[in-house]
Amino acid sequence: MKFGILTSGGDCSGLNAVIRAICLHITKNMKDAEIVGIPDGYGGLIRGESYPLRREDYENIVGLGGTILRTSRQPYKLMAVSENDGPTRLQRMCENYKKMGLDCLFTLGGAGTHKTAALLCMEGCNVIGLPKTIDNDIYGTDITFGFQTAVEVATDAIDRIRTTAASHSRTMLIEIMGNKAGWLTLYAGIAAAADMILIPEIPFSVDAVCDFLAAERAAGKTTSIVAVAEGAVLASEAKFKKSERTFVRTERGESTVTKHLAEIIGERTGYETRTDVLGYLQRGGTPSAYDRLMASRLGGYAAKLALAGKFGVTAAVSGNRITFNALAEIAGKYKLVDPNGDIVNFAKGIGISFGI
Repeated sequence: MKFGILTSGGDCSGLNAVIRAICLHITKNMKDAEIVGIPDGYGGLIRGESYPLRREDYENIVGLGGTILRTSRQPYKLMAVSENDGPTRLQRMCENYKKMGLDCLFTLGGAGTHKTAALLCMEGCNVIGLPKTIDNDIYGTDITFGFQTAVEVATDAIDRIRTTAASHSRTMLIEIMGNKAGWLTLYAGIAAAADMILIPEIPFSVDAVCDFLAAERAAGKTTSIVAVAEGAVLASEAKFKKSERTFVRTERGESTVTKHLAEIIGERTGYETRTDVLGYLQRGGTPSAYDRLMASRLGGYAAKLALAGKFGVTAAVSGNRITFNALAEIAGKYKLVDPNGDIVNFAKGIGISFGI
């Protein structure tokens, strides 16, 4: 059998651990198996590029960040669009899947990657997905690999920023990745004892934010830490379409609400207010031991599914078990923070504000 592996979308910690586990499991349990890497995610599949993965390529990469296969973003909405009156990207991928002689393709990626994987399945390709994203927003799995490392990085960053904030009696807004889902900001914010957490699922009020911070100072606090998801929205914006919010923010010269909010806080409260955007720091670097183990378990399980001929699925975590979901059932769905869920209620119970 011939197996292909690609990593698509944004990189994160744990991708190389998955690649390694897939390769090790297949080569240990099937003689004469051929494994190829497809570079640059779906971009490489569209171009028909691949190369053999040798043991020396993957044996010692479990602790390496990023992806040895490289990655790229291929917008899902463009997959079925004809280019220059020729075949669509989806058609080209299916053609190249056949030309490569693949018996199975492993797709390591997030929500967009899973949607495209489901399309490939519908066209007759044997695909097995693996849930990768620091956003932890893939439907049907308790956790995604890469998330835990990002939580630790963001938590450490907030801890470090806190010391500077305390030294200067400042209010600090730390922007954390998460456009649709606030899991990363929520977990890191709680772990780093933030005073306030702002996430996409809970639109916030500027008045409530400023009133809370003023009350904290009146109670004797000399500094405040606000963890802000990049996708956090003002209550006044919540009814807008994404394109409308983007237009309003572009008019202000901003892509997110963080800087705008910091300016308002400074003006209304009189407290020195600063922002810090963690950015790609959260995606890069050495994976945590947890992510190495989780990614390895998911990779080994996906390889086991492939050898058993179980295709059209994606590996998932349920409690302490590794299991799978049908791609057709989870593609296009997101796992979002429940505004009334246990973890949000816990945070509120210890005094963390969500700006409402």
